Amino acid sequence: MNAIITKVFKRAIPKCPHIYNEKCFKMSASYFHTSCKTPKGAPENRGLPPSAFVTKQEKKIYPEVGKISSADIKKSVFISQSNDIFTNLALEDWLYRYFDFRTHHVLLLWVNDPCIVIGRHQNPFMEANISRVGSESVTVARRNSGGGAVYHDRGNLNCTFLTTRERYNRNYNLNILTRALFREWAIKAEINERDDICINDKKLSGTAAKLGFPNAYHHCTLLANTDKSNLDKFLSKEKINYISNSTPSVRSPIKNLREVNRNVNVSQLISAVGYEYLRTLAIHLEDGGHQQIMKQRGFQLINPTEKWFPGINDLRTEFNSWNWIYGKTPKFSVEKELLLKDGDKQYKIILIVVVEKVGARKENLYTIFS
Repeated sequence: MNAIITKVFKRAIPKCPHIYNEKCFKMSASYFHTSCKTPKGAPENRGLPPSAFVTKQEKKIYPEVGKISSADIKKSVFISQSNDIFTNLALEDWLYRYFDFRTHHVLLLWVNDPCIVIGRHQNPFMEANISRVGSESVTVARRNSGGGAVYHDRGNLNCTFLTTRERYNRNYNLNILTRALFREWAIKAEINERDDICINDKKLSGTAAKLGFPNAYHHCTLLANTDKSNLDKFLSKEKINYISNSTPSVRSPIKNLREVNRNVNVSQLISAVGYEYLRTLAIHLEDGGHQQIMKQRGFQLINPTEKWFPGINDLRTEFNSWNWIYGKTPKFSVEKELLLKDGDKQYKIILIVVVEKVGARKENLYTIFS
């Protein structure tokens, strides 16, 4: 499968539980970024792969960014063809590092196989039942942004809004999602003070961000029909007392969109969210309708390979490494209460082990203690 695939389309997207290939979509061809000859009146550069829009790695804000109007900014919706968490994290990071967002904003949509994803500054042992996760072949990954731990599966849509640092706007992004839900299914969702999207105080979307220079991204989830039993099973730490300054997750009651409207599925979410993003002006939260959609670069089915994203394999290797997933764990302590008997007497001893670093040796976990 090529990195960018084009097909003749209509408005709706049928159910497709796995890879989102050209058979999953039916839209107008004008909505799709095409590798064919640029049609008359279409935006320039429509046939270039994503790696053509790269920036120099200069850690500064481009002085001209603030002078660019909303009308001069084009948008693309990238749909990852991978369901591998490490590949998708690498794709997201590659775009953040190298893409030029001054006149081209991107919404990356991606779906993963079952996995636990923790924030950059979290302790995996405090966020998940690592023993149970390992025995049931559920992947553990650490992302590059902050925030809490989440569970991903094929019933969960991940959305990453990528822009320059100056145009980072979390409220704009979240309103794209709530507008899409209302336009497509008349679902009324609210944004709370923690920037979660909720229905009746039950959370259906969490949020996190990576702010750098010159680029930034905000990513969040949408629960369509995720397996809620797995959240309780895997996102519950073992019965050991951990003491740490790592960022703790805030547990909240959740709701699947399928519980609100049984017609919701991930494929239709991709369509609804993508269209809402394309029809909204780039800087201001204003609906530009069909005419605004026609000015954009449209939907692109992305196969994140080394050919189209040079260096992505190295990024994936880093995200998949023990040193990143476990070795980045902040210093923590493990406290265990022991009961010892001496004849008729019983003593309670509290054993405290300070873990300075977590490492790997021959696939076995070991710790270096202070």
